[in-house]
Amino acid sequence: MARINSRQVEAFRATMLTGSVTEAAALMKVTQPAVSRLLRDLQALLKMELFERRGTGLVPTAAAMALYTEVERSFVGLERITAAAEEIRGRRTGSLRIAALPALSNGYLPRLTGHFLRERPNLNLAFFGVISPIVVDWVLNNQCDVGFAEVPIAHSGLPSMKLPAPARVAVLPTGHRLAEKEVLEPRDFEGETFISLSAGSSSRHLVDQVFHHHDVRRVLRVETALSEIMCGLVSSGLGVAICDPFTAQEFSTRGVVVRRFLPRIDFEFSAVFPAQRSPSPVALDLVEMMRKSLAEFES
Repeated sequence: MARINSRQVEAFRATMLTGSVTEAAALMKVTQPAVSRLLRDLQALLKMELFERRGTGLVPTAAAMALYTEVERSFVGLERITAAAEEIRGRRTGSLRIAALPALSNGYLPRLTGHFLRERPNLNLAFFGVISPIVVDWVLNNQCDVGFAEVPIAHSGLPSMKLPAPARVAVLPTGHRLAEKEVLEPRDFEGETFISLSAGSSSRHLVDQVFHHHDVRRVLRVETALSEIMCGLVSSGLGVAICDPFTAQEFSTRGVVVRRFLPRIDFEFSAVFPAQRSPSPVALDLVEMMRKSLAEFES
């Protein structure tokens, strides 16, 4: 037994929508005889009358009305598939899994991803704030679409993209004597109680190297693993510190004064991607948005 084909169904739907074979032909961009033939063939295959001619028009039968309900349901499904494909092409749907070092996760990256998601209402997000070695491990094991980790932490097997590096800044308690200066230098910290990141971290090494080079002696009384805790300790008046600009910005309204520091110490980090597959287009879009936004942190 012959089966109905998509063109016959399309001709039926077009005639139901327009109420005329002529209009249906225009909608389908074919000739009127072609539509008439498709309808005749469909009626023959179904063994039912679908239209009655009244005057110059066609009136659907009860059978046609019942059939149209099913046809329209199928077409709506196809239209949804088409719309979904357009969403995917436009990178506005799907999912994105991000892992980022705490300095970015405290406020900056959540705000950025908020803007990103508002432009993509059908995109689902999973966001994890973890230290850089864990970021790299998760990306290495294909648990995330993109990770943001501090340089020089890297893995030879992971594709990476270095991002613009904003400068680290000095953070001081409100009312501190050094807050009167717009730009601070190593010698300004002579004898100051200094809050450091944990020994062995790359950030700690870079900062200590600068003060050692300028022969500045600080009182190294407190250390912590996270810049957020460091800024919290600064705000409580326990000391001063050199910090990444992202965390410093979050604390600038919470009892911490932020000042430029020279010589410049860049806060370097990279976007890293799983090696097993090509970078997610949506992840690349987020990285590009981040690249553009980093200009606000330039000193």
